[in-house]
Amino acid sequence: DLAREAIGNKLSGQQCEIFACLFLDSQHRVLAFKEMFRGTVNYTTVHPREIIKDALRQNAGAVILAHNHPSGEVEPSSQDIDLTKKLKEILKVVDVQVLDHLVVGNTILSMADSGYMP
Repeated sequence: DLAREAIGNKLSGQQCEIFACLFLDSQHRVLAFKEMFRGTVNYTTVHPREIIKDALRQNAGAVILAHNHPSGEVEPSSQDIDLTKKLKEILKVVDVQVLDHLVVGNTILSMADSGYMP
């Protein structure tokens, strides 16, 4: 879909890991795309409070999380899966639905479509 393609274009080919959010309204229309955190070749520190602040600032009803793997490998790590679960729980408290978490590498993996999101 369009969101996946747009996010893929922004995050593919980067030399360091980048974590980004696509903020959507309650009708799932795009409000903003924001690069949230930048890390090293294989790691980014994600601060959930910053994501919450931006989601509230944008008045978002939903969000698509995304990050790249500079190695090209799209299989989510256990940390990726744990982080997604944690962000889903935290954002639910402020009524923001996590629709998906995309992992961008040589291809784009949707954690929702691949069964990594409960």
